[in-house]
Amino acid sequence: MNTIYKSALPYLLLMGGLSACGGGKNDNTEPVTPPPAQAVTSSCVQLAGMQIAATSIGLPTSGAVVTGTKVVPASGTGTGALGEYCIVSGSIKPVDASAPNIQFQVALPKNWNANAVMFGGGGFNGVIPDITSSGTPTAAGPLARGYAVFASDSGHQEASLPHPTAFMLNQEANRNFMGDALKKTRDTALVIVKAAYGAAPKKSYFIGGSNGGREALLVGAVWPADWDGIAALYPARPITTQLLGMLRTSRALAAPGAYPNRAKRGVLYQAALAACDGLDGVKDGLISDEKKCEAVFNPATAVLNGVPLRCAGGADTGDNCLSDAQLGALETMNNPVPFNFSLASGATSFPGFNVYTSDLGGPGSSQLQATIAAATLGNTAPGFPYTPDMPNLSWIADGLARYGVAQDASFNYLTLDPLKPGPYASQLSALSTVDNRDTNMGGFAAKGGKLLIMHGTADMIITSRGSESYVQGLQSTLGLSVVDSFLRFYLAPGFGHGIGNFTVSWDFLSALENWVEKGVDPKANQVITDVAGIPGRTRPLCIYPTWAKYNGSGDVNSAASFTCALK
Repeated sequence: MNTIYKSALPYLLLMGGLSACGGGKNDNTEPVTPPPAQAVTSSCVQLAGMQIAATSIGLPTSGAVVTGTKVVPASGTGTGALGEYCIVSGSIKPVDASAPNIQFQVALPKNWNANAVMFGGGGFNGVIPDITSSGTPTAAGPLARGYAVFASDSGHQEASLPHPTAFMLNQEANRNFMGDALKKTRDTALVIVKAAYGAAPKKSYFIGGSNGGREALLVGAVWPADWDGIAALYPARPITTQLLGMLRTSRALAAPGAYPNRAKRGVLYQAALAACDGLDGVKDGLISDEKKCEAVFNPATAVLNGVPLRCAGGADTGDNCLSDAQLGALETMNNPVPFNFSLASGATSFPGFNVYTSDLGGPGSSQLQATIAAATLGNTAPGFPYTPDMPNLSWIADGLARYGVAQDASFNYLTLDPLKPGPYASQLSALSTVDNRDTNMGGFAAKGGKLLIMHGTADMIITSRGSESYVQGLQSTLGLSVVDSFLRFYLAPGFGHGIGNFTVSWDFLSALENWVEKGVDPKANQVITDVAGIPGRTRPLCIYPTWAKYNGSGDVNSAASFTCALK
Protein backbone atom coordinates (compact mmCIF):
# COMPACT_ATOMS: atom_id res chain seq x y z
CA MET A 1 0.00 0.00 0.00
CA ASN A 2 1.26 3.49 -0.82
CA THR A 3 1.38 5.08 2.61
CA ILE A 4 2.18 8.61 1.44
CA TYR A 5 -1.12 8.98 -0.40
CA LYS A 6 -3.01 6.94 2.17
CA SER A 7 -1.74 9.03 5.06
CA ALA A 8 -1.12 12.24 3.20
CA LEU A 9 -2.59 14.32 6.00
CA PRO A 10 -0.19 13.77 8.89
CA TYR A 11 -1.25 17.07 10.44
CA LEU A 12 -4.56 17.98 8.82
CA LEU A 13 -5.92 14.42 8.94
CA LEU A 14 -7.46 12.42 6.11
CA MET A 15 -10.93 12.53 7.56
CA GLY A 16 -14.49 13.52 6.91
CA GLY A 17 -17.61 14.56 8.73
CA LEU A 18 -20.90 13.40 10.17
CA SER A 19 -24.58 14.03 9.98
CA ALA A 20 -26.91 14.65 12.79
CA CYS A 21 -29.93 16.73 12.07
CA GLY A 22 -30.20 15.18 8.63
CA GLY A 23 -33.10 14.44 6.34
CA GLY A 24 -35.23 11.35 5.88
CA LYS A 25 -36.67 9.11 8.54
CA ASN A 26 -33.85 9.91 10.98
CA ASP A 27 -34.58 13.62 11.26
CA ASN A 28 -34.74 15.32 14.63
CA THR A 29 -34.28 19.04 14.32
CA GLU A 30 -35.65 19.96 17.73
CA PRO A 31 -33.18 21.40 20.27
CA VAL A 32 -31.79 18.72 22.55
CA THR A 33 -30.33 18.69 26.02
CA PRO A 34 -27.27 16.48 26.54
CA PRO A 35 -27.89 13.54 28.88
CA PRO A 36 -26.22 13.26 32.29
CA ALA A 37 -22.47 12.79 31.88
CA GLN A 38 -22.49 9.23 33.19
CA ALA A 39 -25.32 7.99 30.96
CA VAL A 40 -23.49 7.02 27.79
CA THR A 41 -20.56 5.17 29.33
CA SER A 42 -22.75 3.37 31.84
CA SER A 43 -24.90 2.08 28.96
CA CYS A 44 -21.94 1.37 26.64
CA VAL A 45 -21.97 -2.38 27.21
CA GLN A 46 -25.72 -2.47 26.62
CA LEU A 47 -25.21 -1.25 23.05
CA ALA A 48 -23.34 -4.48 22.16
CA GLY A 49 -25.35 -6.65 19.77
CA MET A 50 -27.73 -3.81 18.89
CA GLN A 51 -29.51 -4.42 15.58
CA ILE A 52 -30.24 -1.52 13.18
CA ALA A 53 -33.05 -2.25 10.75
CA ALA A 54 -32.52 -1.73 7.02
CA THR A 55 -35.52 0.62 7.08
CA SER A 56 -33.53 3.00 9.30
CA ILE A 57 -30.86 3.41 6.62
CA GLY A 58 -31.55 5.69 3.67
CA LEU A 59 -29.94 3.44 1.00
CA PRO A 60 -30.42 -0.29 0.42
CA THR A 61 -28.65 -2.58 2.92
CA SER A 62 -29.47 -5.73 4.85
CA GLY A 63 -29.36 -3.83 8.11
CA ALA A 64 -26.51 -3.28 10.57
CA VAL A 65 -25.28 -4.68 13.86
CA VAL A 66 -23.10 -3.43 16.71
CA THR A 67 -20.32 -6.01 17.03
CA GLY A 68 -18.52 -4.61 20.05
CA THR A 69 -18.30 -1.82 22.62
CA LYS A 70 -15.62 -0.65 25.01
CA VAL A 71 -15.32 2.09 27.61
CA VAL A 72 -12.03 3.96 27.17
CA PRO A 73 -10.75 5.94 30.17
CA ALA A 74 -9.59 9.55 29.95
CA SER A 75 -6.06 10.01 28.66
CA GLY A 76 -3.57 12.50 27.24
CA THR A 77 -2.72 16.11 27.90
CA GLY A 78 -3.01 19.42 26.09
CA THR A 79 -4.76 19.43 22.72
CA GLY A 80 -4.54 15.63 22.65
CA ALA A 81 -6.39 15.13 25.92
CA LEU A 82 -9.46 12.89 25.69
CA GLY A 83 -12.15 12.45 28.29
CA GLU A 84 -13.77 9.09 28.96
CA TYR A 85 -15.68 7.74 25.97
CA CYS A 86 -17.38 4.63 24.60
CA ILE A 87 -16.10 3.18 21.33
CA VAL A 88 -18.74 1.31 19.33
CA SER A 89 -17.77 -1.01 16.46
CA GLY A 90 -20.17 -2.47 13.93
CA SER A 91 -20.95 -3.73 10.46
CA ILE A 92 -23.44 -2.65 7.82
CA LYS A 93 -24.53 -5.64 5.77
CA PRO A 94 -24.70 -5.51 1.96
CA VAL A 95 -27.59 -6.47 -0.27
CA ASP A 96 -25.28 -8.51 -2.49
CA ALA A 97 -24.00 -11.39 -0.36
CA SER A 98 -20.72 -11.38 -2.28
CA ALA A 99 -20.01 -7.73 -1.36
CA PRO A 100 -18.05 -6.92 1.81
CA ASN A 101 -19.63 -5.39 4.89
CA ILE A 102 -19.12 -1.73 5.71
CA GLN A 103 -17.11 -1.67 8.93
CA PHE A 104 -17.64 1.40 11.11
CA GLN A 105 -16.88 2.91 14.49
CA VAL A 106 -18.64 5.51 16.63
CA ALA A 107 -16.98 7.30 19.56
CA LEU A 108 -19.46 8.47 22.21
CA PRO A 109 -17.92 10.88 24.74
CA LYS A 110 -19.06 10.86 28.35
CA ASN A 111 -19.32 14.65 28.23
CA TRP A 112 -21.26 15.07 24.97
CA ASN A 113 -21.57 18.53 23.45
CA ALA A 114 -24.83 17.54 21.67
CA ASN A 115 -23.15 17.68 18.23
CA ALA A 116 -21.48 15.19 15.89
CA VAL A 117 -18.63 14.89 13.36
CA MET A 118 -18.06 12.34 10.61
CA PHE A 119 -14.58 11.73 9.19
CA GLY A 120 -13.98 10.92 5.55
CA GLY A 121 -11.34 8.45 4.42
CA GLY A 122 -8.11 8.62 2.44
CA GLY A 123 -6.51 6.96 -0.56
CA PHE A 124 -8.85 4.17 -1.64
CA ASN A 125 -10.13 3.77 1.95
CA GLY A 126 -10.33 0.18 3.16
CA VAL A 127 -9.55 1.04 6.78
CA ILE A 128 -11.52 2.98 9.39
CA PRO A 129 -9.93 6.38 10.10
CA ASP A 130 -8.79 7.07 13.64
CA ILE A 131 -11.88 8.79 15.03
CA THR A 132 -10.04 9.78 18.21
CA SER A 133 -7.50 11.89 16.29
CA SER A 134 -7.02 15.59 16.83
CA GLY A 135 -6.29 16.22 13.15
CA THR A 136 -3.94 19.12 13.83
CA PRO A 137 -1.31 19.71 16.53
CA THR A 138 -2.50 23.26 17.15
CA ALA A 139 -6.07 22.48 18.23
CA ALA A 140 -8.13 19.88 20.05
CA GLY A 141 -9.88 17.30 17.90
CA PRO A 142 -13.62 16.64 17.72
CA LEU A 143 -13.73 13.86 20.31
CA ALA A 144 -11.70 15.97 22.74
CA ARG A 145 -14.26 18.76 22.27
CA GLY A 146 -17.14 16.45 23.17
CA TYR A 147 -18.42 15.54 19.72
CA ALA A 148 -19.85 12.13 18.92
CA VAL A 149 -17.49 11.04 16.12
CA PHE A 150 -17.84 8.30 13.52
CA ALA A 151 -16.37 6.92 10.29
CA SER A 152 -16.21 3.77 8.19
CA ASP A 153 -13.92 1.89 5.82
CA SER A 154 -16.35 2.73 2.95
CA GLY A 155 -17.32 -0.90 2.42
CA HIS A 156 -14.17 -2.94 1.81
CA GLN A 157 -11.22 -4.14 3.86
CA GLU A 158 -7.86 -3.36 2.30
CA ALA A 159 -5.98 -6.08 4.20
CA SER A 160 -8.09 -8.79 2.54
CA LEU A 161 -7.50 -7.56 -1.03
CA PRO A 162 -4.75 -8.40 -3.51
CA HIS A 163 -4.64 -4.70 -4.42
CA PRO A 164 -6.23 -1.66 -2.69
CA THR A 165 -8.54 -1.09 -5.70
CA ALA A 166 -9.59 -4.72 -6.26
CA PHE A 167 -12.93 -4.00 -4.56
CA MET A 168 -13.98 -2.14 -7.74
CA LEU A 169 -14.72 -5.49 -9.37
CA ASN A 170 -17.79 -5.80 -7.13
CA GLN A 171 -20.55 -3.40 -8.12
CA GLU A 172 -21.98 -2.79 -4.65
CA ALA A 173 -18.54 -2.38 -3.07
CA ASN A 174 -17.62 0.11 -5.78
CA ARG A 175 -20.85 2.10 -5.30
CA ASN A 176 -20.14 2.17 -1.57
CA PHE A 177 -16.65 3.59 -2.17
CA MET A 178 -17.96 6.12 -4.67
CA GLY A 179 -20.26 7.52 -2.00
CA ASP A 180 -23.10 5.24 -0.91
CA ALA A 181 -21.23 4.09 2.22
CA LEU A 182 -21.23 7.68 3.47
CA LYS A 183 -25.02 7.83 3.70
CA LYS A 184 -25.29 4.30 5.06
CA THR A 185 -22.70 5.01 7.76
CA ARG A 186 -24.27 8.33 8.70
CA ASP A 187 -27.74 6.88 9.12
CA THR A 188 -26.49 3.88 11.09
CA ALA A 189 -24.37 6.02 13.38
CA LEU A 190 -27.29 8.35 14.00
CA VAL A 191 -29.39 5.46 15.30
CA ILE A 192 -26.58 4.58 17.72
CA VAL A 193 -26.12 8.19 18.84
CA LYS A 194 -29.86 8.44 19.54
CA ALA A 195 -29.82 5.17 21.46
CA ALA A 196 -26.89 6.34 23.57
CA TYR A 197 -27.99 9.89 24.30
CA GLY A 198 -31.73 9.79 23.78
CA ALA A 199 -31.58 12.50 21.09
CA ALA A 200 -30.06 13.32 17.72
CA PRO A 201 -27.21 15.84 17.50
CA LYS A 202 -28.10 19.50 17.11
CA LYS A 203 -25.33 20.20 14.60
CA SER A 204 -23.49 17.83 12.27
CA TYR A 205 -20.13 18.36 10.57
CA PHE A 206 -18.24 16.42 7.90
CA ILE A 207 -14.46 16.75 7.65
CA GLY A 208 -12.36 15.12 4.96
CA GLY A 209 -9.02 15.43 3.19
CA SER A 210 -7.90 13.99 -0.16
CA ASN A 211 -10.42 11.23 -0.97
CA GLY A 212 -12.18 12.34 2.21
CA GLY A 213 -12.34 15.83 0.70
CA ARG A 214 -14.09 14.37 -2.34
CA GLU A 215 -16.47 12.63 0.04
CA ALA A 216 -17.05 15.89 1.91
CA LEU A 217 -18.22 17.68 -1.24
CA LEU A 218 -20.32 14.68 -2.24
CA VAL A 219 -22.33 14.49 1.00
CA GLY A 220 -23.05 18.21 0.85
CA ALA A 221 -24.38 17.97 -2.68
CA VAL A 222 -26.28 14.67 -2.49
CA TRP A 223 -27.52 14.71 1.13
CA PRO A 224 -27.53 18.40 2.08
CA ALA A 225 -30.16 18.01 4.81
CA ASP A 226 -27.77 15.84 6.79
CA TRP A 227 -25.04 18.44 7.28
CA ASP A 228 -24.56 21.88 8.81
CA GLY A 229 -20.86 22.41 8.15
CA ILE A 230 -18.30 20.76 5.86
CA ALA A 231 -14.52 21.04 5.51
CA ALA A 232 -13.09 19.65 2.26
CA LEU A 233 -9.29 19.64 2.33
CA TYR A 234 -7.48 19.18 -1.01
CA PRO A 235 -10.42 17.17 -2.37
CA ALA A 236 -9.49 14.32 -4.73
CA ARG A 237 -12.05 15.10 -7.36
CA PRO A 238 -13.18 14.67 -10.07
CA ILE A 239 -12.06 11.06 -10.21
CA THR A 240 -12.09 10.52 -13.97
CA THR A 241 -10.35 13.71 -15.02
CA GLN A 242 -7.74 13.20 -12.28
CA LEU A 243 -7.12 9.69 -13.62
CA LEU A 244 -6.68 10.96 -17.17
CA GLY A 245 -4.29 13.68 -16.02
CA MET A 246 -2.29 11.18 -13.97
CA LEU A 247 -2.08 8.82 -16.93
CA ARG A 248 -0.87 11.63 -19.19
CA THR A 249 1.82 12.62 -16.67
CA SER A 250 2.88 9.02 -15.99
CA ARG A 251 3.28 8.26 -19.68
CA ALA A 252 5.28 11.46 -20.23
CA LEU A 253 7.66 10.75 -17.32
CA ALA A 254 8.05 7.13 -18.42
CA ALA A 255 9.39 8.12 -21.86
CA PRO A 256 13.12 7.46 -22.43
CA GLY A 257 15.26 10.11 -20.75
CA ALA A 258 12.24 12.13 -19.63
CA TYR A 259 12.30 11.52 -15.87
CA PRO A 260 14.14 14.26 -13.90
CA ASN A 261 16.02 12.99 -10.85
CA ARG A 262 15.93 14.80 -7.51
CA ALA A 263 19.05 16.84 -8.25
CA LYS A 264 17.52 18.21 -11.44
CA ARG A 265 14.21 18.92 -9.66
CA GLY A 266 16.15 20.86 -7.04
CA VAL A 267 17.78 23.02 -9.72
CA LEU A 268 14.37 23.66 -11.29
CA TYR A 269 12.86 24.79 -7.99
CA GLN A 270 15.82 27.01 -7.13
CA ALA A 271 15.48 28.70 -10.52
CA ALA A 272 11.77 29.26 -9.88
CA LEU A 273 12.53 30.73 -6.44
CA ALA A 274 15.14 33.04 -7.95
CA ALA A 275 12.56 34.34 -10.42
CA CYS A 276 9.44 34.36 -8.24
CA ASP A 277 10.17 34.27 -4.50
CA GLY A 278 10.27 38.05 -4.22
CA LEU A 279 7.02 38.65 -6.15
CA ASP A 280 5.06 38.67 -2.87
CA GLY A 281 7.29 41.38 -1.39
CA VAL A 282 9.80 39.24 0.49
CA LYS A 283 12.19 36.36 -0.21
CA ASP A 284 11.10 33.77 2.31
CA GLY A 285 11.40 30.47 0.43
CA LEU A 286 7.74 30.48 -0.64
CA ILE A 287 6.14 31.44 -3.94
CA SER A 288 2.93 33.08 -2.78
CA ASP A 289 2.03 34.96 -5.96
CA GLU A 290 1.74 31.72 -7.89
CA LYS A 291 -0.27 33.17 -10.80
CA LYS A 292 2.29 35.87 -11.54
CA CYS A 293 5.10 33.33 -11.32
CA GLU A 294 3.36 31.18 -13.92
CA ALA A 295 3.32 34.21 -16.22
CA VAL A 296 6.97 35.19 -15.82
CA PHE A 297 8.83 31.89 -15.31
CA ASN A 298 9.73 29.81 -18.36
CA PRO A 299 12.06 26.91 -17.53
CA ALA A 300 13.18 26.62 -21.13
CA THR A 301 14.75 30.10 -20.97
CA ALA A 302 15.34 30.50 -17.20
CA VAL A 303 18.77 30.85 -15.64
CA LEU A 304 20.13 30.07 -12.19
CA ASN A 305 23.16 32.05 -11.06
CA GLY A 306 23.71 33.05 -14.67
CA VAL A 307 23.64 29.45 -15.96
CA PRO A 308 20.80 28.36 -18.29
CA LEU A 309 18.40 25.84 -16.78
CA ARG A 310 18.15 24.06 -20.13
CA CYS A 311 21.11 21.80 -20.90
CA ALA A 312 23.29 22.92 -23.79
CA GLY A 313 21.81 21.65 -27.01
CA GLY A 314 18.94 20.04 -25.13
CA ALA A 315 20.94 16.89 -24.37
CA ASP A 316 21.22 15.47 -20.84
CA THR A 317 24.64 16.75 -19.76
CA GLY A 318 24.40 16.37 -15.99
CA ASP A 319 22.48 17.14 -12.81
CA ASN A 320 22.84 20.94 -13.03
CA CYS A 321 20.43 21.30 -15.96
CA LEU A 322 17.39 19.69 -17.58
CA SER A 323 17.30 18.13 -21.02
CA ASP A 324 14.65 18.84 -23.63
CA ALA A 325 13.07 15.45 -22.89
CA GLN A 326 12.80 16.33 -19.17
CA LEU A 327 11.53 19.84 -19.82
CA GLY A 328 8.99 18.39 -22.23
CA ALA A 329 7.69 15.91 -19.64
CA LEU A 330 7.32 18.68 -17.05
CA GLU A 331 5.57 20.87 -19.62
CA THR A 332 3.13 18.02 -20.25
CA MET A 333 2.50 17.83 -16.52
CA ASN A 334 1.97 21.59 -16.33
CA ASN A 335 -0.32 21.94 -19.35
CA PRO A 336 -4.03 21.10 -19.60
CA VAL A 337 -4.93 17.72 -21.09
CA PRO A 338 -7.71 18.07 -23.69
CA PHE A 339 -9.99 15.06 -24.03
CA ASN A 340 -10.60 13.86 -27.57
CA PHE A 341 -13.66 11.85 -26.60
CA SER A 342 -16.90 12.56 -24.74
CA LEU A 343 -17.37 12.03 -21.03
CA ALA A 344 -20.84 11.77 -19.51
CA SER A 345 -19.74 14.25 -16.85
CA GLY A 346 -19.26 16.90 -19.53
CA ALA A 347 -15.60 17.41 -18.61
CA THR A 348 -13.45 18.32 -21.59
CA SER A 349 -9.95 18.58 -20.10
CA PHE A 350 -7.67 18.11 -17.10
CA PRO A 351 -6.17 21.45 -15.95
CA GLY A 352 -2.58 20.33 -15.25
CA PHE A 353 -0.38 20.80 -12.17
CA ASN A 354 1.47 23.82 -10.73
CA VAL A 355 4.69 21.97 -11.42
CA TYR A 356 6.98 24.98 -11.95
CA THR A 357 6.04 26.80 -8.73
CA SER A 358 6.30 23.73 -6.49
CA ASP A 359 9.09 21.90 -4.70
CA LEU A 360 9.24 18.46 -6.32
CA GLY A 361 11.66 17.06 -3.76
CA GLY A 362 15.20 18.20 -4.40
CA PRO A 363 18.50 16.68 -3.28
CA GLY A 364 19.49 16.30 0.34
CA SER A 365 19.10 13.84 3.17
CA SER A 366 16.60 15.79 5.27
CA GLN A 367 13.45 13.90 6.14
CA LEU A 368 11.31 16.78 4.88
CA GLN A 369 12.87 16.74 1.40
CA ALA A 370 12.73 12.95 1.24
CA THR A 371 9.04 13.02 2.15
CA ILE A 372 8.29 15.79 -0.35
CA ALA A 373 10.06 13.77 -3.04
CA ALA A 374 8.05 10.67 -2.18
CA ALA A 375 4.81 12.67 -2.19
CA THR A 376 5.48 14.24 -5.60
CA LEU A 377 7.51 12.54 -8.36
CA GLY A 378 9.07 9.81 -6.26
CA ASN A 379 12.58 8.52 -6.92
CA THR A 380 12.08 6.38 -10.02
CA ALA A 381 10.35 6.86 -13.36
CA PRO A 382 6.85 5.37 -13.72
CA GLY A 383 6.80 1.77 -14.90
CA PHE A 384 4.78 -1.42 -14.79
CA PRO A 385 4.36 -3.10 -12.47
CA TYR A 386 4.21 -0.13 -10.12
CA THR A 387 6.69 0.03 -7.23
CA PRO A 388 6.49 2.33 -4.18
CA ASP A 389 9.46 4.48 -5.26
CA MET A 390 7.56 5.68 -8.34
CA PRO A 391 5.34 8.82 -8.34
CA ASN A 392 2.25 8.66 -6.15
CA LEU A 393 0.03 9.79 -8.98
CA SER A 394 1.21 6.73 -10.96
CA TRP A 395 0.09 4.46 -8.11
CA ILE A 396 -3.40 5.98 -8.25
CA ALA A 397 -3.50 5.78 -12.05
CA ASP A 398 -2.34 2.16 -11.94
CA GLY A 399 -5.05 1.09 -9.49
CA LEU A 400 -7.90 2.94 -11.16
CA ALA A 401 -6.89 1.88 -14.67
CA ARG A 402 -6.49 -1.81 -13.79
CA TYR A 403 -9.55 -2.36 -11.62
CA GLY A 404 -11.83 0.61 -12.32
CA VAL A 405 -11.44 0.87 -16.11
CA ALA A 406 -9.93 -2.28 -17.66
CA GLN A 407 -11.18 -4.48 -14.79
CA ASP A 408 -8.13 -6.63 -15.39
CA ALA A 409 -5.51 -7.18 -12.68
CA SER A 410 -2.77 -7.71 -15.28
CA PHE A 411 -3.53 -4.55 -17.29
CA ASN A 412 -0.56 -2.19 -17.86
CA TYR A 413 -1.82 1.30 -17.01
CA LEU A 414 0.87 2.91 -19.15
CA THR A 415 -0.76 1.47 -22.28
CA LEU A 416 -3.95 3.46 -21.67
CA ASP A 417 -3.67 6.64 -23.74
CA PRO A 418 -5.81 9.34 -22.09
CA LEU A 419 -6.11 11.15 -25.41
CA LYS A 420 -7.13 8.05 -27.37
CA PRO A 421 -8.55 5.50 -24.91
CA GLY A 422 -10.10 3.38 -27.65
CA PRO A 423 -12.19 0.51 -26.22
CA TYR A 424 -11.95 2.00 -22.72
CA ALA A 425 -13.67 5.28 -23.62
CA SER A 426 -17.13 4.02 -22.68
CA GLN A 427 -16.00 2.77 -19.26
CA LEU A 428 -14.23 6.07 -18.58
CA SER A 429 -17.40 7.93 -19.52
CA ALA A 430 -19.48 5.74 -17.22
CA LEU A 431 -16.98 6.27 -14.38
CA SER A 432 -17.22 10.02 -14.90
CA THR A 433 -20.89 10.11 -13.95
CA VAL A 434 -19.86 10.10 -10.28
CA ASP A 435 -17.99 13.34 -10.95
CA ASN A 436 -21.26 15.18 -11.53
CA ARG A 437 -22.79 14.35 -8.18
CA ASP A 438 -20.85 16.92 -6.16
CA THR A 439 -21.52 19.90 -8.41
CA ASN A 440 -25.05 20.74 -7.24
CA MET A 441 -24.58 22.57 -3.96
CA GLY A 442 -27.81 24.54 -4.28
CA GLY A 443 -29.59 22.50 -1.63
CA PHE A 444 -26.75 22.85 0.86
CA ALA A 445 -26.63 26.61 0.26
CA ALA A 446 -30.40 26.93 0.62
CA LYS A 447 -30.46 25.18 3.99
CA GLY A 448 -27.79 27.53 5.34
CA GLY A 449 -24.91 25.04 5.34
CA LYS A 450 -21.32 26.31 5.42
CA LEU A 451 -18.44 24.91 3.37
CA LEU A 452 -14.68 25.37 3.68
CA ILE A 453 -12.32 24.21 0.91
CA MET A 454 -8.54 24.42 1.28
CA HIS A 455 -5.92 23.23 -1.20
CA GLY A 456 -2.13 23.57 -1.35
CA THR A 457 -0.74 25.05 -4.54
CA ALA A 458 2.21 22.61 -4.41
CA ASP A 459 0.02 19.50 -4.55
CA MET A 460 1.44 17.09 -7.14
CA ILE A 461 -1.07 14.31 -6.45
CA ILE A 462 -4.39 16.18 -6.65
CA THR A 463 -3.97 19.45 -8.52
CA SER A 464 -5.23 22.61 -6.81
CA ARG A 465 -6.34 23.81 -10.25
CA GLY A 466 -9.13 21.26 -10.01
CA SER A 467 -10.45 22.92 -6.85
CA GLU A 468 -10.22 26.31 -8.56
CA SER A 469 -12.29 24.97 -11.46
CA TYR A 470 -14.81 23.44 -9.05
CA VAL A 471 -15.37 26.73 -7.23
CA GLN A 472 -15.58 28.64 -10.50
CA GLY A 473 -18.21 26.16 -11.65
CA LEU A 474 -20.29 26.77 -8.53
CA GLN A 475 -20.02 30.51 -9.10
CA SER A 476 -21.21 30.07 -12.67
CA THR A 477 -24.23 27.91 -11.81
CA LEU A 478 -25.30 29.42 -8.47
CA GLY A 479 -24.08 33.00 -8.85
CA LEU A 480 -21.38 34.84 -6.96
CA SER A 481 -23.65 36.08 -4.17
CA VAL A 482 -25.04 32.63 -3.39
CA VAL A 483 -21.58 31.03 -3.35
CA ASP A 484 -20.29 33.83 -1.12
CA SER A 485 -23.08 33.08 1.35
CA PHE A 486 -21.90 29.53 2.09
CA LEU A 487 -18.41 28.87 0.71
CA ARG A 488 -14.88 29.95 1.64
CA PHE A 489 -12.08 28.69 -0.61
CA TYR A 490 -8.41 29.04 0.33
CA LEU A 491 -5.15 28.23 -1.46
CA ALA A 492 -2.04 27.57 0.66
CA PRO A 493 1.33 28.27 -1.05
CA GLY A 494 4.11 25.79 -0.37
CA PHE A 495 1.68 23.12 0.80
CA GLY A 496 1.45 19.85 -1.09
CA HIS A 497 -0.62 16.74 -0.43
CA GLY A 498 -0.27 16.80 3.35
CA ILE A 499 3.37 17.89 3.30
CA GLY A 500 5.49 20.72 1.89
CA ASN A 501 7.89 23.56 2.58
CA PHE A 502 4.93 25.03 4.42
CA THR A 503 3.15 22.07 6.01
CA VAL A 504 -0.17 23.47 7.13
CA SER A 505 -1.76 23.10 10.53
CA TRP A 506 -5.14 24.83 10.61
CA ASP A 507 -7.96 24.81 13.15
CA PHE A 508 -10.64 24.33 10.51
CA LEU A 509 -13.12 22.84 12.98
CA SER A 510 -13.21 26.03 15.04
CA ALA A 511 -13.65 28.03 11.84
CA LEU A 512 -16.66 25.89 10.95
CA GLU A 513 -18.13 25.96 14.46
CA ASN A 514 -17.90 29.74 14.65
CA TRP A 515 -19.40 30.27 11.19
CA VAL A 516 -22.23 27.76 11.61
CA GLU A 517 -23.11 28.42 15.24
CA LYS A 518 -22.09 32.05 15.81
CA GLY A 519 -22.19 33.60 12.35
CA VAL A 520 -18.48 34.53 12.49
CA ASP A 521 -17.34 34.66 8.86
CA PRO A 522 -13.89 33.03 8.38
CA LYS A 523 -13.20 35.15 5.29
CA ALA A 524 -10.45 37.29 6.80
CA ASN A 525 -9.48 35.83 10.18
CA GLN A 526 -7.83 32.47 9.47
CA VAL A 527 -4.18 31.78 10.27
CA ILE A 528 -2.17 28.70 9.32
CA THR A 529 0.91 27.41 11.13
CA ASP A 530 3.87 25.62 9.54
CA VAL A 531 4.78 22.44 11.39
CA ALA A 532 7.58 21.10 9.15
CA GLY A 533 9.31 23.64 6.88
CA ILE A 534 9.98 26.37 9.45
CA PRO A 535 8.05 25.09 12.47
CA GLY A 536 6.01 27.79 14.13
CA ARG A 537 5.90 30.34 11.32
CA THR A 538 2.44 31.59 10.44
CA ARG A 539 0.65 33.07 7.45
CA PRO A 540 -2.83 34.41 6.83
CA LEU A 541 -4.99 31.87 4.99
CA CYS A 542 -6.20 33.95 2.09
CA ILE A 543 -9.52 33.70 0.30
CA TYR A 544 -9.11 32.79 -3.37
CA PRO A 545 -7.92 34.52 -5.53
CA THR A 546 -5.99 36.67 -3.02
CA TRP A 547 -2.54 35.71 -1.73
CA ALA A 548 -0.35 36.65 1.25
CA LYS A 549 1.64 39.82 0.44
CA TYR A 550 4.39 41.07 2.76
CA ASN A 551 3.61 44.46 4.29
CA GLY A 552 7.18 45.69 3.85
CA SER A 553 8.25 45.37 7.48
CA GLY A 554 7.90 43.02 10.40
CA ASP A 555 8.77 39.41 11.18
CA VAL A 556 8.71 37.40 7.93
CA ASN A 557 7.60 34.36 9.92
CA SER A 558 4.53 36.08 11.40
CA ALA A 559 1.09 36.25 9.79
CA ALA A 560 0.76 39.80 11.15
CA SER A 561 3.39 40.94 8.63
CA PHE A 562 1.27 39.88 5.64
CA THR A 563 -1.97 41.07 4.04
CA CYS A 564 -4.17 39.14 1.62
CA ALA A 565 -3.91 40.93 -1.72
CA LEU A 566 -4.93 40.58 -5.36
CA LYS A 567 -1.79 42.23 -6.77
